[in-house]
Amino acid sequence: QVQFVESGGGLVQPGGSLTLSCATSGIIFDIYAMAWYRQAPGKERELVASISPGGTTDYADSVKGRFTISRDNAKDRVSLQMNSLKSEDTAVYYCNKKYALASWGQGTQVTVSS
Repeated sequence: QVQFVESGGGLVQPGGSLTLSCATSGIIFDIYAMAWYRQAPGKERELVASISPGGTTDYADSVKGRFTISRDNAKDRVSLQMNSLKSEDTAVYYCNKKYALASWGQGTQVTVSS
């Protein structure tokens, strides 16, 4: 059974930083492109950042230059370093495969507010 467990969210002031982590199980992690998604209240879930099995990254324009996705194939984990956070980054953040989505985890809440 595929499972994603996200952690690391919280309340942070504008301009602050957070690092999110996602533990995965039930998949052969190192053959899949992985991604972070987010869903803000009243909005559709959107793809924020992705990383290929070999480490090639891609980002939504809204987070380019501020967020960094990384993966640890030995530990089956994917992380998201978020810097220079803005109020519009407030959302529940989820990890999943980039393609052929599996069941969603519970996500981790990120709130950017003064």
